[in-house]
Amino acid sequence: MPSFAENLAQLPSVDGLQALELYGDGYEPEAVIENVPGSQGSLAVYYHVAVQHGGLTPKAAQEALELFAEHTEDARANPGAHPNIDRLFRIIDEDLFYSVKAIPKTA
Repeated sequence: MPSFAENLAQLPSVDGLQALELYGDGYEPEAVIENVPGSQGSLAVYYHVAVQHGGLTPKAAQEALELFAEHTEDARANPGAHPNIDRLFRIIDEDLFYSVKAIPKTA
């Protein structure tokens, strides 16, 4: 099974993105994933699956968990240590849908 780093290397670049905003039922984002060190991998995974699935669906969340590879098992063993992975577990468990808005970097 490929590692997270190997999976990440196969995903499209998110260098042109400032952030992703995740929307549930409301008009305000429920979460924001910024393009900063420590969350760039999550940004790339979330962006990839959201584009492939038209948002964050349970199926997209399952695919994202596979891309997170070894981090998924660590998140299961340590709830709260990986909030972006914990959110994917919740999407699957609660059959949630998030629309995703990509915020481009400004010059």
